Amino acid sequence: MQRKVIIAIMAVFILSGCANMSETQRTTGQGALAGAATGALIGVLAGDGEGAAIGAAAGAAAGAAAGYVWSRHMEEQKQQMEAATAGSGVQVSQTADNRLKLEIPSDITFDTGRAQIKPGMRSILDSFATSLLQNPTTNIAIIGHTDSSGSDAINNPLSVNRAASTRDYLVQRGVPNQRIQIDGRGSYEPIASNDTPAGRAMNRRVEIFVMQQQ
Repeated sequence: MQRKVIIAIMAVFILSGCANMSETQRTTGQGALAGAATGALIGVLAGDGEGAAIGAAAGAAAGAAAGYVWSRHMEEQKQQMEAATAGSGVQVSQTADNRLKLEIPSDITFDTGRAQIKPGMRSILDSFATSLLQNPTTNIAIIGHTDSSGSDAINNPLSVNRAASTRDYLVQRGVPNQRIQIDGRGSYEPIASNDTPAGRAMNRRVEIFVMQQQ
């Protein structure tokens, strides 16, 4: 009986944790949540009674640590990028599944409706490329976003093209193309209201994720 209760509680926890997330947020937390669920289930099956609950907690803790590795090199990359982007508006953070995330706002990336990189973004990408070359065991994912102006027929390829332009610039700086994946989310993952110019500007952005596999 206790096993069923614990499994049900874990299921509710996982579903509630994902219910209000955007697709990007779900992707970011996916490894941690899946690891926690697996670890909890193993813990339940390995114990009886009170021991099952303890096993579930231990299994969940171990599972939550699964996914990507946050190594000393990753921490150094984070500090390098924080220093390189200080005062630029770029947000540098560690995600729940141990990826390094750079969120680059539109005022230094792309003009409205354009996919060409603006001059203000080049110095940031130059520093980023240097960091990537110093850490050859990492891979990169670049996600482009737009505001809600225009149709999906315009926004969806525009978001992909913005990610592609960012990738191409990094490749020109020596980063191997095979280390980089790109995607575009159009206007489907806003981080601010599209009802104001300021909100739309925040939604026109590129997100870059760096991850080191185990």
